[in-house]
Amino acid sequence: QLPLVQSGGGLVQTGGSLNLSCVSSKPTFSSYSMGWFRQAPGKEREFVASIMWSGTSTDYADSVKGRFTISRDNAKNTVYLQINNLRPEDTAVYYCAEKYYRPSYSKEDYDYWGQGTQVTVSS
Repeated sequence: QLPLVQSGGGLVQTGGSLNLSCVSSKPTFSSYSMGWFRQAPGKEREFVASIMWSGTSTDYADSVKGRFTISRDNAKNTVYLQINNLRPEDTAVYYCAEKYYRPSYSKEDYDYWGQGTQVTVSS
């Protein structure tokens, strides 16, 4: 069983929206902070957003502030990434990741990863 299973993603036009989901198999999901990262072709995987285990604190990369919203539903073991006003430069494979207790900007700090989902934005 995969620790994190992602859904959502796809091909959209500039200005469009998508909602990504990530379901954790951990019964202790509410003790884990969650992050979203993305990786464009030929580039490093980069931080996009994070949310504290409690849901009380979120953080975003400057490039996505005001357009992306991270949220979670601990009753459903699920974290979401609502993506609005998409731009061609948002094209990437998006990954969710799980880390015990406090979130982090660094991908090296995360213990479990989803399988990735492709987001492609056409101009």
